[in-house]
This record gives sequence, structure tokens and C-alpha cells, in this order.
Amino acid sequence: MKFDVFTIFPQIISPYLNESILKRAQENGIIDVSVHDIRDWAKDKHHTTDDVPYGGGGGMIMKADPIFAASEEVLGAPPTCPVILVSPQGRLFNQSVAEELSKHDHIAFICGRYEGVDERIRQHLITDEISIGDFVLTGGELPALAIIDAVTRFLPGTLGDPGAVGNDSHANGLLEGPHYTRPAEFRGWEVPDVLKSGDHKKIAKWRRQQSILRTYQRRPEMLESTDFSDEEREFINSLE
Repeated sequence: MKFDVFTIFPQIISPYLNESILKRAQENGIIDVSVHDIRDWAKDKHHTTDDVPYGGGGGMIMKADPIFAASEEVLGAPPTCPVILVSPQGRLFNQSVAEELSKHDHIAFICGRYEGVDERIRQHLITDEISIGDFVLTGGELPALAIIDAVTRFLPGTLGDPGAVGNDSHANGLLEGPHYTRPAEFRGWEVPDVLKSGDHKKIAKWRRQQSILRTYQRRPEMLESTDFSDEEREFINSLE
């Protein structure tokens, strides 16, 4: 899968990409990430990519011309892949959106900065606008990295366990339950006996119940949109 990232701070992107799972995904040819410095397409001698807003007001606005020039040279005009503006005004990113995006072969990100981008970028360039939450960050680089990370996990060969992504929090409408590793006893705190029993059916039932319990405690609204067996419904009722 190909990712193109357009930013005025490319040095923010590379360190995260060059570690752990994303590094291996690139080495194994699962993803290819190209980072483009929008300043390289600015025409003036100072490589200016922002200007004051028409009508006054605080903050600076990212200019349309270098962003269009960069995207058209790299992606073509019009682009043949989704072009995503990461912005607090976009649709809310979640696990389902990550899976949706993983179906594409190529995605591009426009990373905004300052007060925002010239509205003509929204109107005539981007095809999607995505927010990672109801808060404001200094720029779009961190959200772009978060989306790349989440999407990459869905790509075959990325994770050591092919079924791992299906057990992640939010993958099945629930939060993931607790995990333990060695030692079996730490400071007097024991690993639950069922996890040491070797009975895979009992372990699976325990994990499912713990996932339901954790969701009930932390995100109870998620239970309303998840399907449960009669036995699981009885378990939920016992929690109330």
C-alpha cells in the first residue's frame, strides 16, 4: 500500500515510521511511505506556505498554490487516489474507518498547520476529511501517522499473528480485556487461574466476559450496538 504525506515539517514523520511494526512493514514491502515537503513547491525565495487570512482575524492560513502544485506533481491532476485532509472538522476516525481505508492501494494526506488551510483546498482537492478526536493539535502530522499506523495493522503480513487485529479493542464492538505474562506471581498479585488452566474453551469464555466487563465499566454505550448471545446477555444483566 502506498502512502503520500504532504507536510511542511517532514522531519516529524520519519522517526516514527522508522521504528517497530511500521519499519518492518516498509522493509517487507507491505507499505511504501513517501513524505513531501510542501515548501519545495513554494515559488517565492522564502518558500512561503502560509499567509494572513482575508477579512482579518488571528492566525495564519496555509496557501492553496504550493499544496495544489505539490499534489498535482506527485499524484497527478486530478489525483487518482483518496486525498485526506487531517482536521478536527473531519469525520471521526475509528477502527471501522481504518479497515475501510485499508482497502485502498494508495492514500495521500494533507497535513494542515496554523489556523487551517485555504478553503479552496477543501473544495477542489481533498476527497475526505478525517479527525482523530474532538480536540485540536498543532498540526496534522500526528493524526496522519496515527491513521497510517491503524490502517497498516489491517494489511496482511503486518502483524505476527494474522488474527491479532480482530481481537483489538473496537474490532468487534468491545474493548479488549486484560492480558498477563510471566511471572505468574508478581508482588503477591496472581495471574487468574483460568489463564493457566490450558482449557482453551474456558479461556475464550473468560476473555469474552472480561472484554464485556471492561466495556461495561469504561464505555457502556458501546454495548448498545453489539450483538450478544443469551448467555452473554445474562452476564451483562448480572453486572447491573
